[in-house]
Amino acid sequence: MANTQGPQGNHDPAGSTQMFRAFVDEAPQGRQQAAASSGPRIGLILGVVVAVAVVAAVAWLALK
Repeated sequence: MANTQGPQGNHDPAGSTQMFRAFVDEAPQGRQQAAASSGPRIGLILGVVVAVAVVAAVAWLALK
């Protein structure tokens, strides 16, 4: 097995810091994507509500 910690065996914290910063930078992007994906979901919900209202109106007119 290769020694990847360097000649003195000291751990280099720069790698962990870079990984942490990458993680922190990715978190807001995930929230933005979730907010962007809620747009089509709202449209789908409104479409279903309109379709139910149209079916209910047609059924009410047919039974009247």
